[in-house]
Amino acid sequence: MIPRRPILALAPAAAIAAGNYLVVATLLPAGQVPRVACFAWLAAVSWEDGALGLLGVLQHEGRLLDFLEEDLAGYSDEQIGAAARGIHEGCRSALRERIGLEPVVPQGEGESIVVESGFDPAAIRLIGNVSGTPPYHGVLRHPGWRARTATFPRRPAADPRVIAPAEVEIA
Repeated sequence: MIPRRPILALAPAAAIAAGNYLVVATLLPAGQVPRVACFAWLAAVSWEDGALGLLGVLQHEGRLLDFLEEDLAGYSDEQIGAAARGIHEGCRSALRERIGLEPVVPQGEGESIVVESGFDPAAIRLIGNVSGTPPYHGVLRHPGWRARTATFPRRPAADPRVIAPAEVEIA
């Protein structure tokens, strides 16, 4: 497994000055230098503050990515609820349009796996009866999620805490 680090890249300065750019987050192999200049203010933005940090929290707290990537075709509308199907399809589509996901470990759940020395503990969490030193022999319980790429439209320069504005219909 190649260790990866987050890199944020921005469009050319003219596009930024015009206010029409996309923020692109991509994971590069460790040691690889991005070909895009990094702006000084960007260094103050931590990876955890971004959209992928939020996805990580949602995955950790609610297994959101698992839910969105689940194929619901085998369940009846009564089992998942008519509303949940629409929400699932919409969220899954939006996610796939903006985030290129891949499993951290390519094997399937339940398969045997060997975790060699030098593994990245941020990418592989050892659970169960962990003792001694690698290599560890175990069973994959969850393959994890990694973002290959992510693109997000520029957010308005309003209150960054507002995720979605309130809607008021005037009669």
